[in-house]
Amino acid sequence: MRKALCLTESLSTIAENSTTLLNINRRLTALTRSGENRNALKLFTDVHRCTTLRPDQYSVSVAITASGYLRDTIFGGQVHCYAIRSGILCHSHVSNTLLSLYARSGNLVSLKKIFDEIKEPDVYSWTTLLSASFKLGGIEYAFEVFDKMPERDDVAVWNAMITGCKESGYDGTSIELFREMQKLGVRHDKFGFATVLSMCYFGSLDFGKQVHSLVIKAGFLVASSVVNALITMYFNCQVVCDARLVFEEADVVSVRDQVTYNVFIDGLAGFKKEESFLMFRKMLEDGLRVTDLTFVSVLSSCSYAAMGHQVHGLAIKTGHERYTLVGNSTMTMYSSFKDFGSAHKVFESLVEKDLVTWNTMISSFNQANLGESAMLVYKRMHRIVVKPDEFTFGSLLSSSLDLDVLEMVQACVIKFGLCSKIEISNALISAYSKHGEIAKANLLFERSLKKNLISWNTIISGFYYNGFPFEGLERFSSLLESEVLILPDAYTLTTLLSICVDISSLILGKQTHAYVLRHGLFKETLIGNALINMYSQCGTLQKSLDVFNQMSEKDVVSWNSLISSYARHGEGELAVLTYKTMQDERKVNPDAATFATVLSGCSHAGLVKEGLEIFNSMVELHGVIPNVDHFSCLVDLLGRAGYLDEAERLVTISEKTIGYRVDVWWALFSACAAHGDLKLGKMVARLLMEKEKNDPSVYVQLSNIYAGAGLWKEAEETREAMNMIGAMKQRGCSWMRDCNQIGFSCS
Repeated sequence: MRKALCLTESLSTIAENSTTLLNINRRLTALTRSGENRNALKLFTDVHRCTTLRPDQYSVSVAITASGYLRDTIFGGQVHCYAIRSGILCHSHVSNTLLSLYARSGNLVSLKKIFDEIKEPDVYSWTTLLSASFKLGGIEYAFEVFDKMPERDDVAVWNAMITGCKESGYDGTSIELFREMQKLGVRHDKFGFATVLSMCYFGSLDFGKQVHSLVIKAGFLVASSVVNALITMYFNCQVVCDARLVFEEADVVSVRDQVTYNVFIDGLAGFKKEESFLMFRKMLEDGLRVTDLTFVSVLSSCSYAAMGHQVHGLAIKTGHERYTLVGNSTMTMYSSFKDFGSAHKVFESLVEKDLVTWNTMISSFNQANLGESAMLVYKRMHRIVVKPDEFTFGSLLSSSLDLDVLEMVQACVIKFGLCSKIEISNALISAYSKHGEIAKANLLFERSLKKNLISWNTIISGFYYNGFPFEGLERFSSLLESEVLILPDAYTLTTLLSICVDISSLILGKQTHAYVLRHGLFKETLIGNALINMYSQCGTLQKSLDVFNQMSEKDVVSWNSLISSYARHGEGELAVLTYKTMQDERKVNPDAATFATVLSGCSHAGLVKEGLEIFNSMVELHGVIPNVDHFSCLVDLLGRAGYLDEAERLVTISEKTIGYRVDVWWALFSACAAHGDLKLGKMVARLLMEKEKNDPSVYVQLSNIYAGAGLWKEAEETREAMNMIGAMKQRGCSWMRDCNQIGFSCS
């Protein structure tokens, strides 16, 4: 009787302990699901220390999962040891959670070891191993495991391989695996379709359509993730009409949710911004809840400031303005409208700022040419220990920094180990070139381990703009002879043509033209424009016309270049005729530069009537506000023709419109000298002497006017006055260098 009672009490204790452990396991699971992983590990430790309870395979599995979320390999390793001692490791869900633990902690060696110890790995084991191998760089190992698998008929395994290849940058291999899967008859699921559709871009539209057909055949158009992937695919392939059809069909089968709207709005933002905004309004009308991603897409589609204010106001109203992602997009939107004050207010209002936030603010100040403000933002960022990246320094280096600050930024680049980033290296070369420190720029270029075309273009243009055209030519020759095959682009060749103009080398200009033709680059409008200018500046007007006529696409710069060529060579009538032809074709609209060049042509050819007509049409028909170049040309035109009173009145009008401009007054002064108008010339000279102090040219020109009127004494006194104030006329100089030594082959 006593023995029976003891047995009953023992069974009762076991049952009670089992119930208690079951409740504890439920509590452990609830803690991990709510993200309270530290508390889960603490509870497991308490259970482990308890003398009456013993953690089972479920307790161990949850504890390992919590360790994996925390990437706590020490605690996880201790639980691993307990699983081995207690014999629990044989359970598949325990070994699988150990795989997840070492996958999350990035320990590929331990991951392989655990997998090898599993006697009968299941699908979860295989997929965990394959996915982790791709993420941890063991791509070859992943393929070895995949090839050795006894059975490969589970779609999850194929999805792991396809996704792994995609995330590792092997899109082509992913697509091949998808095709092989299709041949073997393995049925696709929505995850596989969504993954492979995300890899279809403009060049793979046909394949994307084939996958679309498979989606329809397999009946997965009812899966919202697949529908969203199809919409994204068609936008990536730039087929907006098909993306719209998929979106509309999704409404028919009732799978159109807020994510679908987000995807469609985001896609439209890259093509039809106003339609994107209208779709956003429809989303609101349909009663769908907008998300932070919705606002990110809509803010990028705002085409004018009022629209942006409305969207920002709605974001504030719905409480989405506190999201960092939305705040970053709002700042970018305001910066695109040049509203840098509002962008800064959004920046200051954000409680949580990430690296993108800081970079966006620095970039905004850079756009506003506020280099000091950009630097202050960087200093604040540095104080709160936010680590900058290449985009941070790229924005800083492209802003207007003092040389001392530039050197400080370079020191920070070195400190953070970003010197090897080719974008930073190029930005430093460009920044030092802009400051005239071409020697430092060249040293940085020489020390760069990696050079791309931007590197070469930056140093070539740097030498050119700093007055070292021949060194720029030498760099271009080095580019063609470099071991790494880097071909010049349109920017390189236009810079080279500018150098040809600078050194007046028609021979090198022709060589460049031959190189352009040989490599099929003439279709670039930018190069055609540069060739027109080069031939014109080098005195070959007919070749400029030939290049213009051979161009398949002409923009306003093309027409301006030809008009300027005619004006430069004294062919005013042809300049006006070309301008009228441009008007007749109506393919491009004239801009301010067009009118400046054609007015210059009229001035040199004495075409007063035509010049006045063009000037009036510029204001009345084209709405172009006259600037200093236009007024200077028109004053020069009237002055050359002897209409000095009209020229003087025009100068007065120009002062009311654009203020005092020395070029306009000099045009009038030159006309006074040409026509011997002593009275007006003296008046203009006095004004120029007041405004342009110590300019010897004013004294020389006035002396010439006196001499032309026979007033030799006054002419001599003017010369003496120039000497007394210390103004010295610059000596003329001439230089020449044999540029034939720096040539290049057209091959």
